[in-house]
Amino acid sequence: MISYPPRKSLAQTPTPFQFLARASDRWGHGKRIWIKRDDLTGATLSGNKVRKLEFIAGHALAEGIDTLITCGGLQSNHARATANVCAQMGWHCELVLRGHKPQQTGNTLLDHLFGAELTVVEPNRYSAGLEDVLEEAAARQRRRGRVPMIIPTGGSDALGIWGYIAGAEELSGDMATAGVERACIISATGSGGTQAGLTLGMSLLMPDSPVWGFAVCDDADWFATKVRADIIAAQKIWTGLNGPEPKINTHDGYIGPGYGRADSAVYERIAALAALEGIVLDPVYTGKAFHGLCQEISAGNFNDFSDIIFIHTGGVFGIFSHGEQLWQAAGALMTVVD
Repeated sequence: MISYPPRKSLAQTPTPFQFLARASDRWGHGKRIWIKRDDLTGATLSGNKVRKLEFIAGHALAEGIDTLITCGGLQSNHARATANVCAQMGWHCELVLRGHKPQQTGNTLLDHLFGAELTVVEPNRYSAGLEDVLEEAAARQRRRGRVPMIIPTGGSDALGIWGYIAGAEELSGDMATAGVERACIISATGSGGTQAGLTLGMSLLMPDSPVWGFAVCDDADWFATKVRADIIAAQKIWTGLNGPEPKINTHDGYIGPGYGRADSAVYERIAALAALEGIVLDPVYTGKAFHGLCQEISAGNFNDFSDIIFIHTGGVFGIFSHGEQLWQAAGALMTVVD
């Protein structure tokens, strides 16, 4: 039994656990493909971020915090989820976003609707001095009489990974209910927190079910370092998380043109899954990971497993800035009648 730190209930959990029969027939090569619908966690559809924010918010409540400051790209899912949580909690939110100017669409539009304070930072300064920019934001909020807390990119740190330690416990229950004794767990990985939580959680609860992160940025070595650091930091604070050192698995072969960009194969896979199962992935995270999974199964990998579980980490609002590519990939037919 895992003993959890303070937690604020924010997510709509447990999320659905579904067998993808048609996707399995098309791409499974005899394997069963399952999906954990964490795109349905709430907080405006949300995704994986709100699981982390439950523990971040729990800590903030315990410490008397009234302002959350976090960062990401203009279309950051984590930033949008943080803004939503602050609106629910009655807290102030400042988002430090990498870009040239605010975008009146997708996640940035939702940030604005949730009442977040948006600070847009030129990419060069963001890359070179993000820590300083965040500290400046915190100092500014203190001058206004607020009590701020800085959340790292993606909510990925020793506190945030608790979201997917809890997610791993929920998933183990799903598997037991579905009669899945062991499986390979697949997730997109960007800032590493979801991968770290799942890796640690599954190693404690179901060590025969490994976790593979499919990178959307950076390489496997970077993720090995980041995931291990988050796990070690959590274990130093909460000794109940100690156990055999978990194996960190990352595939970095499907990043494509770079973060936030995708190639035609990813767009086509997104369109195919949407038409086949009614499930929408995004080109930044889940589309790349699911495409990579299908390619790896086709190549004869993961043959030790009859069951594959894909964690749908959300990101639907990210599709709108890729509308032209997805329209073409879907091969849409439209009739205009006068």
